[in-house]
Amino acid sequence: MSVTFPKGFRANGVTAGLKPSGRPDLALLVADNAASVSGLLTDSLYPAAPVTLTLERLARGTTRGVLVNSGDANAGRGEAGVLDALTTTAAAAAGVGVDHEEILACSTGVIGGGFGADKIVEAMPALVHGLTEGGGTRFANAICTTDTVVKEASAEVGRFRIGACAKGAAMVEPRLNLATMLVFFTTDAPMDTPALRMLAKTALQPAFHQLTIDGCTSTNDTVLLLASGAAGGERVRTGDDDWSDLAKVMRELADSLAYQMAADAEGGTKVLLVDVVRAKSEAEARSIAKAIANSLLVKTAIFGSDPNPGRLVQAVGASKAEFDPTRTRIWLGDVLVSDAGVVPADYNREAAHAAVTEHDVYVRVDLGFGPGSARAIGCDLSYDYVKINAEYTT
Repeated sequence: MSVTFPKGFRANGVTAGLKPSGRPDLALLVADNAASVSGLLTDSLYPAAPVTLTLERLARGTTRGVLVNSGDANAGRGEAGVLDALTTTAAAAAGVGVDHEEILACSTGVIGGGFGADKIVEAMPALVHGLTEGGGTRFANAICTTDTVVKEASAEVGRFRIGACAKGAAMVEPRLNLATMLVFFTTDAPMDTPALRMLAKTALQPAFHQLTIDGCTSTNDTVLLLASGAAGGERVRTGDDDWSDLAKVMRELADSLAYQMAADAEGGTKVLLVDVVRAKSEAEARSIAKAIANSLLVKTAIFGSDPNPGRLVQAVGASKAEFDPTRTRIWLGDVLVSDAGVVPADYNREAAHAAVTEHDVYVRVDLGFGPGSARAIGCDLSYDYVKINAEYTT
């Protein structure tokens, strides 16, 4: 089940020839009627053309769908990129029979490529003709680049349904405002745009801000949330019971997708889960958690199953967050590896080694003096990551 699990949505994915591999690379998600929409987009100062286009069209507050291509990011192309985004979304709109400004755009792949707008336009009839209520997984498959598995999630919340899918395996540390990481959430709950925007901000944004694969923020990161209203009934309003229930489940699904992306990271063999508690603030806690999850020394130690407390101590200290080492404790799995600024001479090395051989490696940092807490979700750094990215365009 994926983005077409909720009522009121159809989707499809086809091969347009944008990837040398011949894998599916063009996807379309369509709402049967105007859907409320909210988006979280990259804060990169070098945004891709589809990001700029989508940001402008989100101001309408409603949409009829989103066109997604993989294989080329349509970034770093200047005015040509903007024209191609306009051309391809216009072709999708014409195929569906809606106004061109009602279609949003997302792209992922190589930056500065040739894009292939003509191939997208040529493939549009087949893409539109194949739109079905069961096409969510085809959509999710076609948005992948170096992903090795499709990433999907769904749930029922009372009379409402939620569906979601994502792609992301590298170039992922989302910084979103109101790998390349692309995420699509749908619901059939009847909801006005302001309530939907609040859902995105409170449920989705925190979940994806946890994620980091390589510390690199993409030009194309996008999270879109669409509500078809096809479940009927009274509108869900910010803060009411239905809204709170939807927010809770959406956060759970977003957490699941973030984990799935970390687990499928390019060359990754392990997921790194870093929890920081009792920090001065949530922002300070997040700073330390991300410092650990992004540390090349930590990531390579985890890959090599090397339980080296010094790597963790170094990363915490380099975070620049405010803390007192004499009140700080660090665990690797269940093993206390740093206590009040001191690595115990008798810490259980065998148990610590066992903790870093697991697929999910847990690090916990207790700063001991504040209310702030945060989690970072990351991965190890393997030889394959270097190989994949060293040869990415060759």
